[in-house]
Amino acid sequence: MTDADAVSPGPDPDPAAMRKQYRAEGLSEAGLAATPVEQFARWFKDAAVEAHLFEPNAMVVSTADAEGRPGSRTVLLKHFDEQGFVFYTNYDSRKARDLAENPYVSLLFPWHPMARQVIVRGVARRTGRDETAAYFRTRPHGSQLGAWASVQSSVIAGRSDLDASYAELAARYPEGEQVPVPPHWGGFRVAPQSVEFWQGRMNRLHDRLRYVAEADGSWRVERLSP
Repeated sequence: MTDADAVSPGPDPDPAAMRKQYRAEGLSEAGLAATPVEQFARWFKDAAVEAHLFEPNAMVVSTADAEGRPGSRTVLLKHFDEQGFVFYTNYDSRKARDLAENPYVSLLFPWHPMARQVIVRGVARRTGRDETAAYFRTRPHGSQLGAWASVQSSVIAGRSDLDASYAELAARYPEGEQVPVPPHWGGFRVAPQSVEFWQGRMNRLHDRLRYVAEADGSWRVERLSP
């Protein structure tokens, strides 16, 4: 192949030039559910069943330590109800250490193909051990072993150490044998204080409706400027 036949890689993509016109239909106060969890359930079903999004339960969890230094990472939502949004993690991880010092947390569901976002702000508390154990039993065998093999967020010498730890556990607890629930692993339930539903609209004039918790347990809905 000559130099003339070589395919040019083309110019580097320019993020400032990337533009997409969002959907015309909007989100109105009149169409909202009575509670943010009910509204979330509607949108979650749209994302999972109608739009068939990949991992619609993936959410960005943002925490901050006692000094206010932030951290974000993507985790999977495993349950939600009127009490809050639940995810599971290693209690020795950075996110868990942050939450031990500062329980305020933000959750972001980035449903970009639908031009939708949901932003939950609230307080995280550990789930009970019975609830944690019940969920742990539903995990695939390999994921149960992985919860033991990884000292999440710690520095390790290399991948081989992690693989060796997993192999040792797999030999100790072969498929079909019950794996004990790690004492350092469990859930967090985020009790929402506010939940914003963001719907992309044309000309960047997005709809942003936010539920805010009142002292009596009810919810106030307010519209935010885009």
